[in-house]
Amino acid sequence: MTVADAVRGHWADRFIPPGLRPYARLSRLERPIGWWLLLWPCWWSAALAAGASGARWPDPWHLVLFMIGAIAMRGAGCTYNDIVDRDIDDKVARTRSRPIPSGQVSVTQAKLFMALQALVGFLVLIQFNGFAILLGIASLGVVAIYPFMKRITDWPQFVLGLAFSWGALMGWAAVFGRLDGAAFALYAGAILWTIGYDTIYAHQDKEDDAIVGVRSTARLFGRATRPLLALFFLAAVIALGLACRLAGAGMAAYGGLALFAAHLAWQVVRIDIDDPDLCLMLFRANRDAGWLFFLGLVADAALGRL
Repeated sequence: MTVADAVRGHWADRFIPPGLRPYARLSRLERPIGWWLLLWPCWWSAALAAGASGARWPDPWHLVLFMIGAIAMRGAGCTYNDIVDRDIDDKVARTRSRPIPSGQVSVTQAKLFMALQALVGFLVLIQFNGFAILLGIASLGVVAIYPFMKRITDWPQFVLGLAFSWGALMGWAAVFGRLDGAAFALYAGAILWTIGYDTIYAHQDKEDDAIVGVRSTARLFGRATRPLLALFFLAAVIALGLACRLAGAGMAAYGGLALFAAHLAWQVVRIDIDDPDLCLMLFRANRDAGWLFFLGLVADAALGRL
């Protein structure tokens, strides 16, 4: 069986044995944008901390660990979300063909698969220092409540931001074994960015969401999405700039941030909330926006903060 919102012709469908494909879809393996967006705050934080510590490069081992952890925990999160949302997914055209509502995977099987992915994430987490381990465990509370937020608040994107941006704290903690103002400012900027890009994403489903009672900032903002999106993206850039300042960053970091800001401005100009395909394209484009800021931070560390 196919899934309506799966990426067509992806290697996961071409090379993974048919019996395992529903699990690949549970973890959204064919849609890497999710783990990229989870990874960026981790890598930003690692690069910002590298510069602040006087290192020329972010710790390569940390970058690898964060990538493995992002892929595993994004998969576990998506599986958990599908378990919690199985009744809602069955009522939405785009999601009713997902593995659980379509019967390809039972709830028990999904729970076991979620536990396996979470175990991988835990094995990654214990490679860091004790403070970072405790900090990573603390994130689970936010992750656990997120799927329920769309039922009780118009701001589930804010709660997603709290969860998806946790890496902004982790990268710094992995280097220094503590949290400082720069890490908190980075976290705030990543949350604001997440609210923006996930609002764009949520506009794909706003009609179905209205029918089944799912709430979102896309429905809340409505026709005011463009100016509010600009406001959130501007606030994100300001917060990220503050993080750079508090970390003593140099011109290369601000150059990367300027390119990141230009990319977000392009999204605001291009958005058409009544064009689901365009909304999806703009949402996915945030992977490239993340690269721009990250490369600026890496260059800043490499250049010795000139």
